[in-house]
Amino acid sequence: MASLISVRLNDDLLEEMRHKAHSLHLSQAEYVREAILRFNATLTREERSQRLQRISLKVRANSMEVNKEFSEIEHDPDIE
Repeated sequence: MASLISVRLNDDLLEEMRHKAHSLHLSQAEYVREAILRFNATLTREERSQRLQRISLKVRANSMEVNKEFSEIEHDPDIE
């Protein structure tokens, strides 16, 4: 199902969009749809990257704790 939306653009942005759509042999509607798809994909990549960074920091913190524990055990004379 497709829905209709209305967007207000200033004259400069509208003219630039018309020119670029024409040069790509796209309708204005298709140009706008493509722009939204690309922007959504960009946001999805950024969100994924941020999520991976957060997870990486958690894993790094856990790894540092484990390394510290191993270091303490490694030099303990009571452990063979």
